[in-house]
Amino acid sequence: MTEPTRLTGRMVAAARALAGISLEDLAAAAGLGLETTRLAEDSGSAPLASPDQAAAIGAALEHFGVLILEEAGGLGAGVRLKFTRLDVKQIARLEGEGGPAGDDDVP
Repeated sequence: MTEPTRLTGRMVAAARALAGISLEDLAAAAGLGLETTRLAEDSGSAPLASPDQAAAIGAALEHFGVLILEEAGGLGAGVRLKFTRLDVKQIARLEGEGGPAGDDDVP
């Protein structure tokens, strides 16, 4: 069994650029301070030091439609966009309309 990919500052920066979100939006979605988020992104190729911060930032990136890709087949870890920013806004709007919540059909 392989160890899960460790989120790095470069991956955070790439994911944020890919999703088109500001550092402020990422920090708010992760529930972290702006400076904490900035320092995490500025860590470069080093894995994020705090597993709790990495989990919070990873969950926030997933909220914005970013997938964290594991190392596989001789290729390094990376990020991929699952949804566009417009898709994320539309999903959030629809989820906020009320009524019973249903399961998503998106894998």
